[in-house]
Amino acid sequence: MEKTRELHINAFLFGTGHHTMGWRHPASSADRVGSIAYFEELAQLAESGFLDAVFFADGHSVNRRYSAGVPGLLEPITALSAMARATHHIGLVTTVSASFYTPFHAARMLASLDHISGGRAGANIVTSMFDAEAQNHSMAALPPHAERYERADEFVRVLKQLWDSWSDDALPRDRDSGTFIDPEHIRPINHQGKHFSVAGPLNVPRPPQGRPVLFQAGSSESGRDFAARCAEAIYSVAWDKESALEFAADMKMRLNEAGRGGTGVPILPGLVTYIGATQTQALEKKRALDAYLDIDAAIAQLGVFTGQDYRTHGLDERVAPLPPAELFTGPQGRYLTVQRIIETKHPTLRELLGFLAAGGGHATMIGTPTEVADEIQEWFESGACDGFNLMCPAYPQSLTDFVELVVPILQERSLFRTAYPGSTLRETLGLARPPV
Repeated sequence: MEKTRELHINAFLFGTGHHTMGWRHPASSADRVGSIAYFEELAQLAESGFLDAVFFADGHSVNRRYSAGVPGLLEPITALSAMARATHHIGLVTTVSASFYTPFHAARMLASLDHISGGRAGANIVTSMFDAEAQNHSMAALPPHAERYERADEFVRVLKQLWDSWSDDALPRDRDSGTFIDPEHIRPINHQGKHFSVAGPLNVPRPPQGRPVLFQAGSSESGRDFAARCAEAIYSVAWDKESALEFAADMKMRLNEAGRGGTGVPILPGLVTYIGATQTQALEKKRALDAYLDIDAAIAQLGVFTGQDYRTHGLDERVAPLPPAELFTGPQGRYLTVQRIIETKHPTLRELLGFLAAGGGHATMIGTPTEVADEIQEWFESGACDGFNLMCPAYPQSLTDFVELVVPILQERSLFRTAYPGSTLRETLGLARPPV
């Protein structure tokens, strides 16, 4: 009998939560964002609800002009290695920049995380966003968009070769013969490319999963093509179900063109939820966080997202349409989302800032547990997604609401698991272990 299709739900961990100013609330976790115990507790909470994975985004610079932001205070792979010891089944996913890491360095760290966690590592491969990041890596500015993706393609090819440079039989540990490592099962890769020259082999054995799971999150044309060639799961941005359906259809077409049709690549749009016993209570949770929104800081962040200066724009004046996305050199996914909100809602600046206050324009569901579960089911069964990248506005409260109130309803409807199917992230996502 064919297995019933089930949702995949990932918890995107970010500071005190995804509401930009929720950290100012007296009950926030603002004093704990540098504590590994805090993130271990969030991972344990997500695991108690059988979520697929926890995910850390990562950047390589600090925006000193945005003093209200809550930056990531811990390096993600280090943090996830600690969190691996506090959990047993949940996946551990981090951002890895193909623009700044070398393949050997990234392959070694991710393979180590996969061994430490018993096969639960994943990496969201990105091309990075800002020149300020490049300037911390001996570059004056980021290369052009197309060149960054060209480098990312080669980066992923070399990662895979390095992980495959050890066979599964490379460690006989034969005490009688005195053979710990069998050199016949460890191969150099001798890669010579435009961006990288890597002899190999890796100096860490093949990961338990064969290879850590590769995620991708770019929404530009180059990003979507890269995902079609390389991604095993996709984080996406969708303001509404219609845009999610468009993205899903486009990605299925690109996967087919890349010869990967039918491979089951989960598409996971971001999702912000406010959950209450009644619609009024759910809206009150949003209002309680929105009350702390710093208008000047929000306008500064909007400027980063769009490249436009809104400092002299009237708060109650409508926002003009944005220029074509091809003219914007920053993060394309966020830009396209803001562009869609403006096109569909025709908001004033004040209204636009409200939409972006939590999640930056990702889908937002507000209501009772049943109402949120209904909307999740509608998106899932329509084919708009395979699940969601959960972007809780306030940690741990919003994640607790989702795990304790929404997950049981999804389980009752046979839409979500009641136990993990195995011990690795690949098993949780329904992905095969790659052969050598």
